[in-house]
Amino acid sequence: MENSSSEDAFDMAEVDDRIELDWEALEVGETFDKFEYLLTQEMIDTYRKGVMDPEASFPTIAHKVDVRQYNAKYTDAGSVNARCAFHCYNPPVAGKRLTVTAWIADKYLRRGKNYIVTEAVSVDEDGRLIDRVITHELKQPTEVGKKWGG
Repeated sequence: MENSSSEDAFDMAEVDDRIELDWEALEVGETFDKFEYLLTQEMIDTYRKGVMDPEASFPTIAHKVDVRQYNAKYTDAGSVNARCAFHCYNPPVAGKRLTVTAWIADKYLRRGKNYIVTEAVSVDEDGRLIDRVITHELKQPTEVGKKWGG
């Protein structure tokens, strides 16, 4: 059986089927596929070590679950976090499955620059509200620093 190395590379290449972001066409209210994961004790321990707080309660923040679904669907030129708000309600419990629902909460134009707002809510398998994260992102990262001559 004959198999060239270029065919092997093609077979192993991962196809990026994400959609190029069209800010004009992006619809406020678009809801992404739910993301579910099992929160492990190892995840909690890693988070606590990273923030240097042995009692830190909200490791869900460390996993960027607020924009994971956006990044799974869209590709873009990158972004700059312009603002982020974390609302923490109930500390998650190791061994519980968490479900994250995320959507486009808003989009706006400020000083000629495009921004999107994603919102995500995490709920555990028992229906307890864990957290809500609202992230404002500048979707034109090349604009950063221009007002200072950068």
